[in-house]
Amino acid sequence: MNLPLELKYTKDHEWIKVEGDVATVGITEFAQGELGDIVYVDVDTLDDTVEEGDVFGSVEAVKTVSDLFMPLSGEVIEFNEELEEEPELVNSDPYGKGWMIKIKISDSSQINDLLDAAAYQELIEG
Repeated sequence: MNLPLELKYTKDHEWIKVEGDVATVGITEFAQGELGDIVYVDVDTLDDTVEEGDVFGSVEAVKTVSDLFMPLSGEVIEFNEELEEEPELVNSDPYGKGWMIKIKISDSSQINDLLDAAAYQELIEG
């Protein structure tokens, strides 16, 4: 399973790439594999400030709908609009073209609470 070392992870299976005070967020390869074929990504929190752990959107797969949880508190400043036409990018390229949102981080100390790749690997292996 692909777990890029430069990313941080949550127990809810989101990944986070922090660049200064902006973070890019998506779901992990493990999560998209568990969900199956993704048919729709819904993010209705654009321009909203969302607290860590709160729902920022949802992802709909053929089998189920799953909430997306905010990994860090911050303002949702961008949504990957390519997902409106091609939600399957989350399946084919979860760490690249399948990213979901960008956030302006409001509390960078929360980064310390995220998992590194080794800790996330341990989580998914149980």
